[in-house]
Amino acid sequence: MTYTVLSLFPELIDAFFALSILGKAVNRGLLTYRSVNIRDFAPDKHKTCDDAPYGGGAGMLMMAEPVGRALASLGIPNRLDMPGAVTPGSKPRVICLSPSGRPFTQEKAKALARETELILLCGRYEGMDQRILDAYVDEEISIGDYVLSSGEVAALVLIDATSRLVERVITPASLEEESFSGGLLEYPQYTRPERYGMLKVPEVLLSGHHENIRRWRLRKRIEKTLALRPDLIRQGEEAGLFDRETRIIIAELRNSGAG
Repeated sequence: MTYTVLSLFPELIDAFFALSILGKAVNRGLLTYRSVNIRDFAPDKHKTCDDAPYGGGAGMLMMAEPVGRALASLGIPNRLDMPGAVTPGSKPRVICLSPSGRPFTQEKAKALARETELILLCGRYEGMDQRILDAYVDEEISIGDYVLSSGEVAALVLIDATSRLVERVITPASLEEESFSGGLLEYPQYTRPERYGMLKVPEVLLSGHHENIRRWRLRKRIEKTLALRPDLIRQGEEAGLFDRETRIIIAELRNSGAG
């Protein structure tokens, strides 16, 4: 997987890829990245990349010209200038991080992790000149129903969520029972010491009985999801995600007033 990030502050991207799991994945050749400074493509000596919006309004807007030049330098065609020149799968997927975009989910992360390259466009100020979205962008994605001052932060969230799903970046077993896998949140976890103040690790986890541990973890996943995200349970039921054992536990917990 290659990530190409267009930003006014590429040093944020460089620092992120130098750390922890991402840094190790880059060193192992599992991931590659490029950070592109949009200011390098500004048409004036002052590296101007923003201006006041036509029609008035608060704030500044990122200008089309430097962003378009940056995308063109990567070989991304302007589909309005060359209609029909771009066919599906013939170029990397261009994504603009925007609060106006479609919500980013774990399922979306899985789909994007199967791409060979993502080009991520980071907005600033009041956003991006619409002509860039119309001419170059395949998709707008939002990481949540709130507004950030930095598209870079949203891009890093997307990179973190997708890169860990790329083959061999992390151990496959670590993904199997994470939150949102199978429509449930992750179960509570514990490590040493066995006693922390008045709190002790649940006895079942110390028993060495693998089947009892599996059943306990499944029940705790369901309890937690019913308590914190009942919408996920409803979605899982509607999609037919749950096996018979899970459905029985859901019914038991609902009958007991737990969800």
